[in-house]
Amino acid sequence: MTKTKENFRIQKNLTAFIVVMFIIKLMAWYFTNSVAILTDALEYTINVISGFIGLYSLYISSRPKDISHPYGHGKIEFLSAAVEGTLMIVSSFIIIYEAINNLKNPHELKQLDYGIYLVALTGVLNFAVGRFSIINGKKNNSLALIATGRHMQSDTYATLGIVIGLVLIYFTHYTWIDSVVAFIFALIIVVSGYKILRSAIGGIMDEADDELLKKVVKLCQNVRQENWIDLHNLRIIKYGGTLHLDCHLTIPWYLNIHEGHNEIDKLEKIVSEEFGDSVEVFVHADGCLDFSCKICEKKECKFRKFEFEKKINWTVKNISTNSKHFVE
Repeated sequence: MTKTKENFRIQKNLTAFIVVMFIIKLMAWYFTNSVAILTDALEYTINVISGFIGLYSLYISSRPKDISHPYGHGKIEFLSAAVEGTLMIVSSFIIIYEAINNLKNPHELKQLDYGIYLVALTGVLNFAVGRFSIINGKKNNSLALIATGRHMQSDTYATLGIVIGLVLIYFTHYTWIDSVVAFIFALIIVVSGYKILRSAIGGIMDEADDELLKKVVKLCQNVRQENWIDLHNLRIIKYGGTLHLDCHLTIPWYLNIHEGHNEIDKLEKIVSEEFGDSVEVFVHADGCLDFSCKICEKKECKFRKFEFEKKINWTVKNISTNSKHFVE
């Protein structure tokens, strides 16, 4: 099973789980008449909508490349995450409105014990399933799964606050606590929604992923071969669960086409083994020039013009530039 298909299967199960949690939250509100639980349920409506949007986006991203989409359909995951982040922020304003309205016109609370049990149950389950979604999203490079998981975990933190608030109301009978908890809940959702929206915009704009770059550079540095004189102009672009990596590899100029291609194959194979079928590697070969001798560690070279002086360690900074490296 490919990672895109696995992501779709996971999201399908997550969406079914979200629908069940939504029903339980509605039951908790029905039992208690609590505005905090109502706003929790209203916010969870966004989870339900986002779950189906994420499911559709992963269905599209799992489709094979075609003439119209030569890089695949993975970019739709960023759009899906952007919608989810936006909906989370919008839902927070709905919650604030309901909380203010409840302060002006307090609702009578009832059967808080049932409400506490049901809400606490949804919180625990949400955290566990959200964690599972984030782990698989990071493993399979799926922003849609990560967004769903973070949304679910933000709901868990808010649910914890709601449970604490309901317990306080149960013992103190101060109903205004209900609205205060709802306000705090709204702030948590705004922060989580912003983070998801920010990540989605970064993906749409092909923003560099520093952590991913560090991982790739460290891998290349550790497996460096004698004929790999220099590596530069390395770029990584995300298309949903697929990574496109391209770079320029400097090799001895006198290698024939087959020998040069073998060096490229080595690099592509190493990167592919590390990242699996989620990465596409494109390597452009450059022939070495005279100034390359000073950084070239190749011991047997009858064409060497200068003695070896210094090894250039590859870093995110120097490997990402379009300039060939040399000793100043």
